[in-house]
Amino acid sequence: MKVLLVGNGAREHAIAENLARDCELYCVMSKKNPAMAQLSKDYWICNIEDPVSVESVIKGKDFDLGFSSPDATLAAGVSDVLEEHGMLVASPSKAASRIEWDKSYMRSLHENYHVGGTPKHEIVTNIKDATRVIKDYELVAIKPLGLTGGKGVKVSGDHFVNLDQKLEYTASLLEKDGSALIEEKLIGEEFTLQAFCDGSSIALMPPVQDHKRAFEGDSGPNTGGMGSYTTGTNLPFLNSSDLENAKKIIQDAVYALKKDGHPFKGILYGQFMATKESVKLIEFNARFGDPEAMNVLALLNGSLTDVFLSMAEGQIHPPTFSSDCTVVKYLVPDGYPTEPKKDLPVEINGAEIEKTGASLYYASVYENEGKIFTSSSRSFGILGRAQTLDEAEKVAESACAYISGSLWHRKDIGTSALVERRVAHMRKLRGIE
Repeated sequence: MKVLLVGNGAREHAIAENLARDCELYCVMSKKNPAMAQLSKDYWICNIEDPVSVESVIKGKDFDLGFSSPDATLAAGVSDVLEEHGMLVASPSKAASRIEWDKSYMRSLHENYHVGGTPKHEIVTNIKDATRVIKDYELVAIKPLGLTGGKGVKVSGDHFVNLDQKLEYTASLLEKDGSALIEEKLIGEEFTLQAFCDGSSIALMPPVQDHKRAFEGDSGPNTGGMGSYTTGTNLPFLNSSDLENAKKIIQDAVYALKKDGHPFKGILYGQFMATKESVKLIEFNARFGDPEAMNVLALLNGSLTDVFLSMAEGQIHPPTFSSDCTVVKYLVPDGYPTEPKKDLPVEINGAEIEKTGASLYYASVYENEGKIFTSSSRSFGILGRAQTLDEAEKVAESACAYISGSLWHRKDIGTSALVERRVAHMRKLRGIE
């Protein structure tokens, strides 16, 4: 089977690694990912966020199945171009992926079709209304309505300490976009639950906890994600009802999209908050998480190609997953995320990484004359897998030592100390001694 994959980050490297096991893989990339190029029968370089460019490089070529991965490509309508080209498509249309690229639509959809888990919120278009809402809510999360790469959300306590700061940020969004989303600040623990969707039914993947904050101890600015972990069927700070509630929200959202005339075929990623009272939905993404894709795909039993094909055909074949634990740590350039240093060489000791048992995923790097260089975003994902979280974390951490250059990473991700803080936090919120 000929499968076309659009994208070139660490998430796409993990997808490509799985697909290439039992298909003939072809890739369209914005720049050459060396590992993905090796896995591919052929590849092409173009502006993957421009459907016309993607269409031009695949013109005259035949593929059985297509999958467009990054959020910006979905918002641009690349999945639609793949379908028009004549292949089955396992990623959502531009209309269906609106659930990610338009937060106003997402919240309206939930209200119209009574999808649960929605926090108190209001979309404002002027500073007078913004002032009213912010004063009413007191503790807030202020968000742009469009795509921000995980870096546009600011919340009380972390980014704002007074009313003026909240209004200043809201004003900047109003000036830029004409509107802003203001929500009540949710107190609890975030987690990610991803699902394969065929337009009607869903098949869940293991839940994951991502770490957005740049520095150890969950401090510093937000990033696209510094690393993540999963512990198989559930996370240590969640109970079974949390997972069931999150599943219902995803399933109801898929029903809502179908009723709204935009059946969702692809990966629907729910970013949830487990609070004292219930599970709340922070947002939906219309694709695999990054780094969460690496965590779950490492545990997938069977063929990702078959799962994608069943999604595209509208009859999902639910896969199974190992109950092992996985930890992902991202190596990022010095200065990331505010002033990242780029175009600096890095050295990879692949033989030693292999000895640790870790998996290496190439992210935002490029190859020139046989050498690998950094860009301005996250460089490498390192994944450790084992029967226990402690062992998986040690595998990932040990492998980080074998990539040298102007890079750094959060050493605390996946550690017992950090996870135990999450558990203690939820127990305290829920009044459990």
